[in-house]
Amino acid sequence: MDRRPHLTRIDRYIFGQLLIALVLVTVGLVALIWLTQSLRFIQIIVNHGLSPVVFIKLTSLLVPSFVATILPITCFIVVLFIYTRLNGDREITAMRASGLSDLALARPALALALAATLAGYALNLVLVPASLGSFRSYQYEIRNQIAAFLLEPGVFTPVADHITVYVQSRGANDSLGGILIEDGRDPAAPATILATSGQLLLSPQGPVVVLENGSREQIDPKTGRLDVLTFQRNVLSLAQPAKAALPDMVDSAEAGLAALMHPPASLSPGEQGKWLVEAQRRLTAPLSTLSFTLIGLLAALRGVFRRNGGLLRPVGAVVAVTLLVALSLGVGNLAARNTALLPLIWAMVLVPGLVAGAMLFVRRAPQ
Repeated sequence: MDRRPHLTRIDRYIFGQLLIALVLVTVGLVALIWLTQSLRFIQIIVNHGLSPVVFIKLTSLLVPSFVATILPITCFIVVLFIYTRLNGDREITAMRASGLSDLALARPALALALAATLAGYALNLVLVPASLGSFRSYQYEIRNQIAAFLLEPGVFTPVADHITVYVQSRGANDSLGGILIEDGRDPAAPATILATSGQLLLSPQGPVVVLENGSREQIDPKTGRLDVLTFQRNVLSLAQPAKAALPDMVDSAEAGLAALMHPPASLSPGEQGKWLVEAQRRLTAPLSTLSFTLIGLLAALRGVFRRNGGLLRPVGAVVAVTLLVALSLGVGNLAARNTALLPLIWAMVLVPGLVAGAMLFVRRAPQ
């Protein structure tokens, strides 16, 4: 009798349960992580009167990185849960009685893991670097533009690190009057700047204030005397100093794969090691979905179902995956210090899956 229609229905039945569970679990965990991580931005939004749209746009740029991180774990959890439930309900037993092998039973889970692996590569190689780069740029833009919103007449306002601004009046088109600025960005030579009028402008590098008819007062660190420099016009940047000093600096999390494989020569050996580790992580992290899925299948399908002690194998699988995640982090740290250990990153991802697959699908010869 031709079993292919029967097998197709079973495949669809299991795959449908796996897919729905994967979407629900992933969305739930991403929402939980998003909520906990976004709390640190609420203070900026509430205190500075920015709109909820800014908050949602800023935090939503982190969602691809959340999905890429938890997708292998959620895929493992879903496969382990669904197959353990099918086993507990004797559905796996009935499917085996109809002639299905472990490979046929595992086919829906492997198809789901393959789809999740491809999605992981799209996230790790394209979406996550782009979204993190946009996140940093947007966060910097917000923090710098806040200076334009915060300047209120009669209030001493810290607008950036070690910069405090006081304005006596603020008119139309961001014109300022009676300006006092405490500039402590140079700890060795803090300065006090006074100006009768000025204009607040937003530049690509951040906010700047154009000062008119003022003076710069500064203590000479060598003589201890007060130096006063008068000016008719002066331009002072209110941007964050770290970003202003390094506008083209790219973090490894935002760099493309080609750049990660060839780190800039200006980086220290330790930083170059981190870039190489990040490159290997992006290439191997999606493959961990397949390895974790095979471990879950091994725990759910290997051996016979026992009503008593049926949790032993699932708990063992959870412990094994937890240890693998922890060991992968440790191996990554070691490889950043010694790039000769980079192959261990691949071994930590591939070997457990190969071992689990061999134990599950390779039949032992009868003794």
